[in-house]
Amino acid sequence: MTPDPIDSSPTSDVGLLDHGGLDVADGGFGAIVLVHGLMGRGRTWRRQVPWLRRYGRVFTFDAANHQGADAVDPSDVSTERFVADLAETITWIDRGPAVLIGHSMGGLHSWCTAAAYPELVSALVVEDMAPDFRGRTTGAWTPWFSTWPDQFPDESAAVEMFGEIAGRYFYEAFDDGRLHGSIPVWADIAEEWGGRHFWDEWDAVEVPALLLEAGFSVTPPGQMAEMARRRQGSVHLRVDGAGHLLHDDAPGVFRGAVEAFLSEYV
Repeated sequence: MTPDPIDSSPTSDVGLLDHGGLDVADGGFGAIVLVHGLMGRGRTWRRQVPWLRRYGRVFTFDAANHQGADAVDPSDVSTERFVADLAETITWIDRGPAVLIGHSMGGLHSWCTAAAYPELVSALVVEDMAPDFRGRTTGAWTPWFSTWPDQFPDESAAVEMFGEIAGRYFYEAFDDGRLHGSIPVWADIAEEWGGRHFWDEWDAVEVPALLLEAGFSVTPPGQMAEMARRRQGSVHLRVDGAGHLLHDDAPGVFRGAVEAFLSEYV
């Protein structure tokens, strides 16, 4: 199967999207669901979709409070809410247990879904996320957020502010240069991680897992390696020189590791 060329241009595609790919009848996985990180969006995975279609039916979606500025719901920003949404998404796809590939927040929600709904998940890829951020708060973010303009006129403006990798990522998630959510709500989502740990959820996972840690990681030192030590069937790889957006900062390494994992462990 030859995938479509990579589309790196901005797109209006939002919501749950079926990108096609190698289905079960053809020897592929029932579903590969790409789960974005905090302040991200499903369409930020566009560079990974083409080659993943060789392994399964690929889906992306926009998590709650990442669906547009007019779709903000601050009433429940708990991890359990996101897990319930992800479980509902997999159930709606209705293709059997899914491979979940989650970046940052999406990695946390993916392994918590595997713990709470083991029948829905066949394997995990967790990118640069750890179980315990207790003691860290989002207070330091506020001055930085206050410097953001109401709208970025184009991608180059976002790149100038955030750098090439993060600037492209954010601009792809934005709605015509405008935020696709609420900064205070995003901060509240992350604030929860500073007050609780998710080791119990990780210890409850029973499926194979690939743990990818960035060299310039946001995770507390040693935690992702400890995750691998605690879970048989887990593989940990630290990618020196790569930043938090590892899948875009070191795309060749990310692809090679994921392809090897899918070929050997799933």
